[in-house]
Amino acid sequence: MAQSTAAPAPTTLPAATPLPVRAILPWAVFFGLVMLVLLYFVGAEQGALAVFSGDGVHEWVHDSRHLLGFPCH
Repeated sequence: MAQSTAAPAPTTLPAATPLPVRAILPWAVFFGLVMLVLLYFVGAEQGALAVFSGDGVHEWVHDSRHLLGFPCH
């Protein structure tokens, strides 16, 4: 059985190009707004500014409120 002595060709990786801010900014704004809406529902949805009546939202996010340190009862 013959053995090959040829060395494998070196592979080169393509040069990394930085992402432009214009490409990231809309996604950052979108996810920032989503996080603010989630923070509202977890932290404040049950008082005078309640969007939904009843305790439905409060019950869905009850454990999240305690995990994040919001008092609820």
